[in-house]
Parts: sequence; C-alpha cells; structure tokens
Amino acid sequence: MATPLKKITFEKAEREAIVGRIQRYFADELEQSIGNIPAEQLLQFFGEIIGPFYYNRGLNDAQAAFARIADSFNDEIYGLEQREARSR
Repeated sequence: MATPLKKITFEKAEREAIVGRIQRYFADELEQSIGNIPAEQLLQFFGEIIGPFYYNRGLNDAQAAFARIADSFNDEIYGLEQREARSR
C-alpha cells in the first residue's frame, strides 16, 4: 500500500527566497511583475501539482543509485568467497 505523499512545507525564510526567485524569473524572463501573493500561489501550485513528478524522479534516481551500490557490494562479497568452496 502506497504511503500518501507528505505535504512539503518550507520555513518562512525559504518560502520568501523561493517567492523572490519566482518574482525575479517573471521580471527577467517574462518582463512582467508578479506580486507576493500570486508568487506564493504559484509556489503552492508547483508544490502540490508538479512537485510529485520531481519527487518521484528523485526517488527513481535514488533507487538506481542504491541498485548500483548493491550490485557493487554483491560483487565484492562474491570476490571474497573461497574459490574451492564455490566449485563444490
């Protein structure tokens, strides 16, 4: 059974920094201004709707990294086995 995704929250300073980046992006890339409240709403939208896609990608990347390490670990263990005991 899948565990529901825990709601991601940010400390006040983190949220302010993210909102500032959203505002700078709008100003620099779109040549538009966006206020604090719309920027916070956009942050909330991305966190709730888009965020899970990034979260799942991160989990997939972590799982692949763990699988590589586990394979390496298995190879190391296999290398430690006594050769003669292996062939019997």
